[in-house]
Amino acid sequence: MRGRPYDEMLDAEGSPRPHCRHYCDWLSEQPPERLAQKRAEADALFHRLGITFAVYGENAGTERLIPFDVVPRILPAHEWKQLEAGIKQRVRALNAFVADIYHDQEILKAGVFPAEQILGNSQYRPEMQGSSVPGGIYAHISGIDIVRDADGRFCVLEDNLRVPSGVSYMLENRKMMMRLFPELFARHAVEPVEHYPDILLENLKSVAPAGATDPTVVLLTPGAYNSAYFEHAFLAQQMGIELVEGQDLFVRDDILYMRTTRGPKRVDVVYRRLDDDFLDPQAFRPDSTLGVPGLLKAYRAGHVTIANAIGTGVADDKSIYPYVPDMVRFYLSEEPLLANVQTWLLRRPEEREHVLENLPELVVKEVHGAGGYGMLIGPTSTHAQIEDFRARIKAHPERYIAQPTLALSTSPTFVESGLAPRHIDLRPFVLSGREITVVPGGLTRVALPEGSLVVNSSQGGGTKDTWVLGA
Repeated sequence: MRGRPYDEMLDAEGSPRPHCRHYCDWLSEQPPERLAQKRAEADALFHRLGITFAVYGENAGTERLIPFDVVPRILPAHEWKQLEAGIKQRVRALNAFVADIYHDQEILKAGVFPAEQILGNSQYRPEMQGSSVPGGIYAHISGIDIVRDADGRFCVLEDNLRVPSGVSYMLENRKMMMRLFPELFARHAVEPVEHYPDILLENLKSVAPAGATDPTVVLLTPGAYNSAYFEHAFLAQQMGIELVEGQDLFVRDDILYMRTTRGPKRVDVVYRRLDDDFLDPQAFRPDSTLGVPGLLKAYRAGHVTIANAIGTGVADDKSIYPYVPDMVRFYLSEEPLLANVQTWLLRRPEEREHVLENLPELVVKEVHGAGGYGMLIGPTSTHAQIEDFRARIKAHPERYIAQPTLALSTSPTFVESGLAPRHIDLRPFVLSGREITVVPGGLTRVALPEGSLVVNSSQGGGTKDTWVLGA
């Protein structure tokens, strides 16, 4: 996957790709001062609306604006159709995998991969063994991270099935572009994304426990100090449901209730935005003050649906990711439509040896890492950082995977020096209910520093509006 990056807007000769011609014509007519002014307007509006990202680590407690780029990423209808088909196939296989792991474990009996890699995984929840969930759906909301290789082929970089975030920025980016550049949407047939909250609510209601004729859905947040709290509040408001914390809920006789000014109200579906460990202090971490005592019992009794299901994280562990193409073949009897990025599992001695010999050229990730933390990007790291990771790998090889340093595709981005190519990825959001829906587009994340390959907002990345053009 190395080589010259694929440019999303311009071909190898520097001419606009066919689906970008009208936009490029418009862009060439825009003075830099106008784009700078529009970017400043966007920043001011995002600040006013409180669209920020809470920072962890050395600057903990501070709020930061996620930089927004005024140049969209544009996908033609035929490319999106192919990508959508591959994403749906992958999510079907991942749901089948999680259902199998907590029931008959046929994939382990078939020897597709080692049983200890699942049963010894920190995200595997033995408490869920034998428990059925409504519709057999475990990953109701998925975020599948997509990159392009140097030849323009889409590949999957990561599967996010626990509590994928970022959809609020996708929605707000679209609103911002329509406000700043209404003339562009008159010229281009851009597929809509604003119906996402309606589809999400419909999907959540569709998986309510049997007998719930008018299901009550709530969004469970860890609270205002969580990095994605803006998104939690935004989605609850957009869906017209209650935003709750653990202290707002209680379990009685294995039924979940919400405290209200009119007395207890039964809850049928919980869209949770906190990890398994914190959901129920009686079942998982006893020191958790974020969850609801007795929630697991109510869940196992079939009296409440939790989205995403408890135990789903076993499928988005980075050490499980290399096997997803095998899952597609095993459960669906189909060939994968989307390829994985080449990945080395460092628990395997021969693969570990290769990685240790080539550390300066590779990317190393923690299997449970997220947000761009706990990773090594060899080509941009110091000798000391590389040696530090070498020691970590030797001490705990099972905690790491490695991948090539990808030539992520680029898109023109308006930075301080003007328009310049910057590396991007794409997180489409997949909703699984009675059917699987992929909202056209997704969140395009952009690495703003020149040469950077890290798109995560926690590491200084920004976002773009993603346009899928109508057929």
